[in-house]
This record gives sequence, structure tokens and C-alpha cells, in this order.
Amino acid sequence: MGRTILGIVAGLVVAWLAMTICEFASLFLHRPPAGLDLRDPQALAAHIAAAPVSAMLLVIAGWALAAFAGGWVAARIARHRLAAALVIGVLVLAGVIANNAMIPHPLWMTVAGIALPLPLAWLAARAASPRATR
Repeated sequence: MGRTILGIVAGLVVAWLAMTICEFASLFLHRPPAGLDLRDPQALAAHIAAAPVSAMLLVIAGWALAAFAGGWVAARIARHRLAAALVIGVLVLAGVIANNAMIPHPLWMTVAGIALPLPLAWLAARAASPRATR
């Protein structure tokens, strides 16, 4: 149980780092204008609506990378590999849903953000499992 919890915590750290790096890269591509009130949902929605597709794809890449890399790390450390990876996938999915509830995103981003984390976490668990040797 302890290794599984440690794996989940380590996976969360990796997932957070992956999302943070990709979101900062997205901000670099599409900087918010000076004076933008990030607490104003309408101003934030207008800023996101004007963002180039490349900036939005970086955000989705961050969500996907977080689920895969975080799930892989969790699965490599945990005794219960699939469960640990899927916990990371569920937590990334919860973050995507919360992010989309607070900040309006285009529908295609929301759909991609909801569809990707669990399958990628599952793939990460598969990739992290040791191969049977003959």
C-alpha cells in the first residue's frame, strides 16, 4: 500500500510539472494583454477565444502528457500499477473538468481534455509494466 501511495504522489508531481510546462509554453505563444483581470471570466474567455490553435494545442498536450507521464511514473513505483496510473488519469481528468468549469474553453478542447486522460493513463500503465521474458 505504501509503494502505491508513493507512486501516486510521485505521479502527481510529474503530472503537475508536465501541465505547468506546457501551459507556460502556451502563455509564451499567446501572452495575456497588460491589465487583463484573470478573475474576470468574460475577459479571460475573450483572451482564450483569440488564442491561436497552437497555444490551445499546447494546453491539450499538457493534459495528455500529464496523464501519460504521471501515470507512467505512478505505475513504475506502485505495486498496483494499473490502479495507480488510473488514479493519476482520474485526477488529471478532474483537473481538466474543473479548469473548463472555471475558464471557458472551445468545445473541441473540452472534448479532447475529457477524452484523453484515462486512455493515456491506461497506456502508461501498460508501458510501465515489465515485459515477460522468455
